[in-house]
Amino acid sequence: MTRRSPETQDSRSHGTNPQDAVPAFLSEDELALINALQLRPRASWTELGRVLDVDPVTVARRYDRLRGQGTAWVGFSPGPRLLEQICVAYVVIDCAPGATARVAEVLGTHPHMVTIERTATGHDLLATVATRDLSALSRYTLDRLPHLPGITAVRSRVVTHMFTEGGHWRIAALAPAQRARLTPPPVAAAVAPRTAGATPVDRALITHLAQDGRISYQALARHLDVSLSTAKRRIEHLTRSGLLRFRCDFARPLGGWPVAVTFWAKVPPADLPHVGQSLIRLPETRNCAAVSGPENLVLQATLHSLADIVRLEGQLATAHPALDIADRVVTLRQDKLLGRLLDPHGRSVGVVPADLWAEPTL
Repeated sequence: MTRRSPETQDSRSHGTNPQDAVPAFLSEDELALINALQLRPRASWTELGRVLDVDPVTVARRYDRLRGQGTAWVGFSPGPRLLEQICVAYVVIDCAPGATARVAEVLGTHPHMVTIERTATGHDLLATVATRDLSALSRYTLDRLPHLPGITAVRSRVVTHMFTEGGHWRIAALAPAQRARLTPPPVAAAVAPRTAGATPVDRALITHLAQDGRISYQALARHLDVSLSTAKRRIEHLTRSGLLRFRCDFARPLGGWPVAVTFWAKVPPADLPHVGQSLIRLPETRNCAAVSGPENLVLQATLHSLADIVRLEGQLATAHPALDIADRVVTLRQDKLLGRLLDPHGRSVGVVPADLWAEPTL
């Protein structure tokens, strides 16, 4: 894929109409910075510049440009402890003819609607929904969604175990030695409380982190009207306890990953843990989870081309003969990614912070 240099990029604002200009592809230097931020989302510009062999001012300016254009950003995702406590589901939504775009726009405003994809076959929308518990999920999917104008059917597949989520997905734009310098040693997570509840300060903090995952402790303290030590302590608690993780995302179509595919598969229950753990080691894997329903495994992958779907499916069949892929669904457009509203090129044009503790309302 031919990429334009950063100098050819225009001065698009964060909310520019995508029809106004053809966006530039991300340069190799920009992809290297994104890869570095995937590994260390809140590292200082000095640390990142040392690894990238660029002065800190240039690194900061490069990121500010990417963030301002909506082509890369740092936010957060649920940590492993939180995923054990909350309820996540893949929700398939059918719409009335001509209503899909409007339904996706409305659903994008819902704090429980984490990710929204428009698909090429079988159904109109594939969404990832997160709520504080199964009861809240039932109220949202049974009592609210079916009554929204334009929605004709809602089918949910509840995640019974999340093997990995998109915050672990990495591109390979850095040399192995550079990646090693940015990879922190593993830290044992503290035992988190069994409740998925969050304090009012935590919920406000998460809202600000959704807007800017690199926001300083000083700015957080000022926005939340708490002390600097309180802001720092709450973030450290959420991250060290495995409730919260930081992640760097980017406009994947502009970075050379325009294809997203979801595989629905059947795996013998006894083989499910082994197969799931094996799939998360594939570089293409974005999300992998055990789910309810006739297909008990979902694998979501990010790829360079449509031809890679056939290659990956063949690789899966060879490595795991017991894995039976029942359906493969290609994403035509992603409207929302972990709370970020996206334009047709995958650029961020707004944020609806996830608030899974809120009560779903009609």
